[in-house]
Amino acid sequence: MRTEANSTGSNPVSGFLENPVVGMAPWIVFSLLVGPGRFEIAVGIALATALALIALSRLVNRGTSWKLLELADVVFFTALAAIGATASPDTLRWLETYAGEVANITLTVIAFGSMAVGMPFTLQYAREQVDPAYWHTPGFIRTNYLITAVWGLAFLVAALAGAYGDLVLHNPNNIWTGWIIQILAMVAALRFTVWYPQVVRARATHDATGPEPPHLAGLLLPLAGLLVPIGIAVLVFDDNAWWLGIALMLTGGVLTKALQSQN
Repeated sequence: MRTEANSTGSNPVSGFLENPVVGMAPWIVFSLLVGPGRFEIAVGIALATALALIALSRLVNRGTSWKLLELADVVFFTALAAIGATASPDTLRWLETYAGEVANITLTVIAFGSMAVGMPFTLQYAREQVDPAYWHTPGFIRTNYLITAVWGLAFLVAALAGAYGDLVLHNPNNIWTGWIIQILAMVAALRFTVWYPQVVRARATHDATGPEPPHLAGLLLPLAGLLVPIGIAVLVFDDNAWWLGIALMLTGGVLTKALQSQN
């Protein structure tokens, strides 16, 4: 997000709290935890995470502004907690099955809706990390639109994967639709959030003697590295696809080595 200037955060904790990923953390936690028999636990952890992050942010970064995502965190999970506490057994079963998709769809709407009104939600975080002189520059604004769009797509992929597992496979705990695809989407968006601003900064300052912009390998390397633990998970939890688990582990190892040589 720091496309034009260094972070204004005075310490690592401050910089961490000014990252938009922090605002999405309760939603990511919820979408990955929720499932049959886990609705109350998932809502409780997500709401506690949202409140703790807000309190820590106000304590560390005094005077920081309220963010759209922070408000959405508290409103959404408070509402879910209230509904869950009063819901009938049938409603609670529906929430246990589909609340993950509801959360991901809500985030997708927030992401693309914030872009539609001219205020991509990552912009609020980015403005706290750069000098105000850069807030209205085309590169800074364009970078935030692109990063917000990538997060919107990641949550859309997660919603579609969860819906496929629930509606087509009738298995909310399917390892692919409930875990692997969703985790890969989040990791890809997270990595892009870190990688792309580095590319923008490098392009803006690059000259004949300066460093080259970060290579695409730097974006793909974490995803390749994930193939190995994913392969192990497939071996452990999916007896019918043991061969795929081995293939993923081998592919992950080869790709990681190849990307490391290019990065």
